[in-house]
Amino acid sequence: MGMVGHMKTTVEISDGLLQEARRIASQEGATLRSLIEEGLRAVLERRARGGRWTLPDAAVDGEGLRPEARGASWEELRAMTYGERL
Repeated sequence: MGMVGHMKTTVEISDGLLQEARRIASQEGATLRSLIEEGLRAVLERRARGGRWTLPDAAVDGEGLRPEARGASWEELRAMTYGERL
C-alpha cells in the first residue's frame, strides 16, 4: 500500500448519535475519529461484498407448533401465550 493521507472534512451528525459515539469512544479509550473511520470502513466493506445486513437465524430445534396451536387464529395463539394475563 502507498502512503496514507488524511483530509479534514465536516460531517453533520445528529446530537444523539454523536453523544453515543463519544460515550463509546471514551469507554473504549478510542478517539471519535477512529470510531467513525471504523464504522465507515465496515459499511464500505459490506457494500463492496454486495451484501445487506440480514437478521441472523435464531431458530431452535423442535417439532414446530404444538398440535393445539396448528391452525389457531391470532386471538387463540395470544390466549395460549398469555392466558389469564390478558
